[in-house]
Amino acid sequence: MIFYLDEQHFIDTAFPLDLSLPLTADDANPKAWYVEAPRMEPVRANGFIGSVLEGGAVNFKDIYFNPHGHGTHTESYGHISSEHYPVNAVFEHYFYKASLLSVTPRILENGDRVVFADQLEALLENAFTEAVIIRTLPNIPEKKNANYSGTNPCYFDVGVVDLLDQLDTKHFLVDTPSVDREEDAGVLAFHHAFWRYPEQPRKDRTITELVFVDGTISDGEYVMELQMANFSNDASPSRPLLYQVQEKKG
Repeated sequence: MIFYLDEQHFIDTAFPLDLSLPLTADDANPKAWYVEAPRMEPVRANGFIGSVLEGGAVNFKDIYFNPHGHGTHTESYGHISSEHYPVNAVFEHYFYKASLLSVTPRILENGDRVVFADQLEALLENAFTEAVIIRTLPNIPEKKNANYSGTNPCYFDVGVVDLLDQLDTKHFLVDTPSVDREEDAGVLAFHHAFWRYPEQPRKDRTITELVFVDGTISDGEYVMELQMANFSNDASPSRPLLYQVQEKKG
């Protein structure tokens, strides 16, 4: 379906570019924070079997997973607050102007891989700002199945938040397990700065982690649809979709 953004520009929702990782009940599923693989188990109770393969009438499974540790997910500021503020309370709409950027993290003396604001500033100078999506390089396919636990993955310097504030970016998406260092003694500097917690909480902002941006998708400006499960929780599985902005001919 064609949607016009203005008289000259439109998107075609028949051709989404999916940035999410699927949830699978095996070790191919990405993992972080020392969680085990997700489980999907047929319900077995009072003679009922929730598996057609095992003779049941329907497939009827319990699913056990952790939104933060098992794939693409979106968080609200409730992730770090004492207040129960579920991520499904953030949204009034789901389509946003978005910028996709690729960046090679800097390697510090201690071996940490970190993305800094000055690496993004020039790339974002003329960009859409409602949502910023970061693809870290190298963009290896192993990201889709990695066990990140104990590996100290790439993270983001807190100075990036100042840049996002200047652009009034509300949704920040990354292909890493966290915007902060894996082990930082609970400081979570980026999370706190981005949501301005506890001083002046920005309840209209989200962080999405563990996206995967295929190498065939070019950097640039898009319209993003941020689909989510309607979980009353600080985080929910999510499915960011990009739509190319096209120009009307003639």
